[in-house]
Amino acid sequence: MATYQCASCGMAVNASCAKCDTPLVNDILITEDGANVQISKCPDCEGKIKSPMCCGADMSCQI
Repeated sequence: MATYQCASCGMAVNASCAKCDTPLVNDILITEDGANVQISKCPDCEGKIKSPMCCGADMSCQI
């Protein structure tokens, strides 16, 4: 299970796909203007979301 944790306060969440119940994995999406955006994606159904945030920053992923 992918666990996202806040580096500032230690809050943590587990993330899985509601469609197929597969643990999400951390990834980077490169936008058209070249910016990197941290995302969480499902390796099975290819759904993706913006990674969780806490304390105003992206939470880092530990698997």
